[in-house]
Amino acid sequence: MTQLITTELVILDQDLGNSPEDVIRHLASKVAATGRASEVEGLFADAFAREQKTATGVPGGIAIPHCRSGAVVVPTLAMARLSQPVDFGAKDGPADLIFFIAAPDGADQEHLKLLSKLARSLIKKDFTGALRAASTEAEIVELVEGAVADKPAAHAATTTGATAEGTSAGTTGESAGLAPVSAEAPSSGKGVKRLVAVTACPTGIAHTYMAADSLVAAAKEVGVDLQVETQGSSGAKPLDPAVIAAADAVIFAVDVDVRGKERFAGKPVINAPVKRGIDEPAKMVQEALAAADNPNARRVPHFGAEEQAQNAELEKGEHIGQKLKKALLTGVSYMIPFVAGGGLLMALGFLLGGYDITEVANKVVLENSFGNLPEGGLSIYLGAVAFKIGNLSMSFLVPALAGYIAYAIADRPGIAPGFTAGAVALFMGAGFIGGMVGGLLAGYIAYQIGSWAVPRWLRGLMPVAIIPLLASIVASGLLFLVLGNPIKNLTDGLNGWLTGMTGASAIALGIILGLMMCFDLGGPVNKVAYAFAVAGLVNGSATNTAPWQIMATVMAAGMVPPLAMALATVLDKKRFSLAERENGKAAWLLGASFISEGAIPFAAADPLRVIPASMIGGALTGALTMATGVTSQAPHGGIFVFFAIGNLAMFIIAIVVGTIVSALAVLALKRWAVREPVDTVEKVPVTV
Repeated sequence: MTQLITTELVILDQDLGNSPEDVIRHLASKVAATGRASEVEGLFADAFAREQKTATGVPGGIAIPHCRSGAVVVPTLAMARLSQPVDFGAKDGPADLIFFIAAPDGADQEHLKLLSKLARSLIKKDFTGALRAASTEAEIVELVEGAVADKPAAHAATTTGATAEGTSAGTTGESAGLAPVSAEAPSSGKGVKRLVAVTACPTGIAHTYMAADSLVAAAKEVGVDLQVETQGSSGAKPLDPAVIAAADAVIFAVDVDVRGKERFAGKPVINAPVKRGIDEPAKMVQEALAAADNPNARRVPHFGAEEQAQNAELEKGEHIGQKLKKALLTGVSYMIPFVAGGGLLMALGFLLGGYDITEVANKVVLENSFGNLPEGGLSIYLGAVAFKIGNLSMSFLVPALAGYIAYAIADRPGIAPGFTAGAVALFMGAGFIGGMVGGLLAGYIAYQIGSWAVPRWLRGLMPVAIIPLLASIVASGLLFLVLGNPIKNLTDGLNGWLTGMTGASAIALGIILGLMMCFDLGGPVNKVAYAFAVAGLVNGSATNTAPWQIMATVMAAGMVPPLAMALATVLDKKRFSLAERENGKAAWLLGASFISEGAIPFAAADPLRVIPASMIGGALTGALTMATGVTSQAPHGGIFVFFAIGNLAMFIIAIVVGTIVSALAVLALKRWAVREPVDTVEKVPVTV
């Protein structure tokens, strides 16, 4: 097996800068210089994005920045002992021992087991003491190899204590770093409390296992039996059901969803970020013991499990804004395939069938076949089929968004009410914003109903019948009876306002339309501007090109946000997460196809920067298209309906200019408009 660490990957007693960013970049450069990573920037961006989600400093002057990255060629450890400690967010101060763990996206299980063993060793004071006392790079390598090989290094056998022995409190030190799963939990006498725990972090390499060992050690000190299930990258062996049944309380130290949380239904639960399991394990054990004796303690719901966003909210330190953001991001992550797949199919339909395929697609797909081709031949038929499939896929966008926002709040029982509320929002013309509101309503209502104390015989009906029924009635009823009319009135008012401005300055109208197209990315304001443009197309002619100019303005401005986000991820990818960079690749084609929703993942994650930046570029594009008389006789299709665009050169120039301006604006905002840091113990990241 490839050696995880070499002397070339060890830095002793050097000053690598004043911030985690400086240290991580230096170590990423070291990894790339040894040929273990294909590029520095990609590895640094992934590692620093992970650091920004949850700080990797742990007690004892240690930090473990880590990531999975496509830039990594082989699993690698790089270590630095700093002459000037750097604050990595640990509660007890700066870190001087830095271990940088870089794993490939497809790292094999054996390598991941070794990496997790190293992370567990770092909470042992003898081992870290030996690392600080080592005088050469070779000694460091020997110590590390001894830790991951389940035996102390030869020269330090009596000093490091870096073995992988287990503890009597419930963790055996198996090769995968897992807790034991025997149903025969140890007991030291009558009345001894039994606890179970689950630890998990997004990467599943370091924090997962360090939290497990810290909790076990803390429980051992007070004579409590604690068994841990580590849901990490090196494998997860579930706790035996008998062990769970015998437990008095549960600890979830997690930053991601707990797999199989329904196994713990009814148990008193303490829920916190995984890093708290490292920083405050004794306190979490005491809280779990108190919960076990408290009949009013929070319990794992019987209908399955709340998502991590709700569990984290139960901890007093989390703000409501963080909870809402995480629920929204869950919805967006599930919505993306509908946007990408449907949008690309619609673009293919325009390319094959022409810009008027929207008018004939339904008739063509229902009345024709390969043996009965429509007028226009095979291209029209295939274009209609592709467009219709894409159009149907896109019609799930708002219901999927709402459904999985509700899922993030109330787990599986929230999906049906959420999808229903999303469909109602779409029917009412509420669009993207209505979907968010409907999903939040459905999820919250489903969660509240799921928390009701009901007889045991009724529990089985709750998730499959009662919760979906009641939550759908209430959430969708609120949309129909309370929210629908205000949204409709807003839409009608904006339509009338735009119609009244037709004779005003063309440039001013272009700016307004550009702002509206970029304000909510497919939501009500965007749809009002688009509907205004489409409705006027029938009045366009060679002598009255104003309606065609408005259509071109709306289309060009609507293309700017996804294209700008795609360009921004290329210009400065370290400002974006790995998921956002992947979304950026799809956004190129979505933007070119005039699918503004391609920018929604970026706007949902960072609305206060992305939306204003998009509006700046969209307004500029709108002004340019109206000022130069660009026209479009096609209602959709983006660059793929170039044959229906008048003054095509200026159409392209206006889009390019707006895209560049928006991309530079969002990068500037991400660089200089920095949000205030949140205490690291309270940070709970979300995975898209």
